[in-house]
Amino acid sequence: MKSDVGSLARPLRGIIPPMVTPLADRDALDVAGLERLVEHILAGGVHGLFILGTMGEAPSLSHRLRHELVDRVCALANRRVPVLVGIIDTSFVEALGLAHKAADAGADALVLPAPHYYPAGQPELLEFLRHLVPQLPLPAFLYNLPNHPRPMFDPETVQIAAAEMPGIVGLKDSSANMTYFRHLQFLMADRPDFALLMGPEMLLAETVLLGGHGGICGGANLLPRLYVDLYAAACAADMPRVQTLHRKVTELARTIYRVGRFESSFLKGLKCALSCLGICSDFLAEPLHRFRGPERDIVQRHITDLGITTNGFVSP
Repeated sequence: MKSDVGSLARPLRGIIPPMVTPLADRDALDVAGLERLVEHILAGGVHGLFILGTMGEAPSLSHRLRHELVDRVCALANRRVPVLVGIIDTSFVEALGLAHKAADAGADALVLPAPHYYPAGQPELLEFLRHLVPQLPLPAFLYNLPNHPRPMFDPETVQIAAAEMPGIVGLKDSSANMTYFRHLQFLMADRPDFALLMGPEMLLAETVLLGGHGGICGGANLLPRLYVDLYAAACAADMPRVQTLHRKVTELARTIYRVGRFESSFLKGLKCALSCLGICSDFLAEPLHRFRGPERDIVQRHITDLGITTNGFVSP
């Protein structure tokens, strides 16, 4: 089936939060928390939702639970914003199956990383895309996850794939490598309809000021309006406001994301903060686990000190 790219804005712009997955236990959703989280994020004026990415713990979730999440989020969003669904899997067939599930549920686009586990070369990645993309029922964004056991799409691979396959409509880059991002912008300069979206939120303002189309920022789960306002300020080149709002993003990164000792602290801290605010559960899929008492107390103190409420980021 050919990807239908007609119903999605080209390029997709703005803040598309990579939504956490509220869990009640290892194979059950926190349904009430999911409903509160979706409404909390949408109330912040975001431009889309991205589910089943890294922040959503997709590789650790059963296929059954992933399918349930897709159904519930698409129903909750109810066409208010586009819903992007990550099809992260080691299996070509399972990724394709999830893509069709997303289309049936009413999602708007897919997010497609390089296959993980086996180290693929760029010609192999391009062949993989040539096999998969024509079968996708929705437009797809490529997804660079260089800090995980998978290769990145080289800029030239992205350029060739986008030229050959109309179903590829953009890329989310989580490399935090602005040299890579600028190289990609140069190669895609003749494709103003191709969305280039930044993952690391500390680079959101810089990306938009340099012509990028927006950000897929994890902190927008907690403070959606902050990132929407920063995006708008960068679009307007309002540098005093950009600096003020970027400082708030930095404060979040230097506090809540740094509680704990392991690389997973950013996700644990974010889910813990959402739990402290009464939005959703902070249960994490194994092998990760939620913060226990001492770390939770630290997160709560940061929330208080920073003036974070369910209504936004208010300086004390």
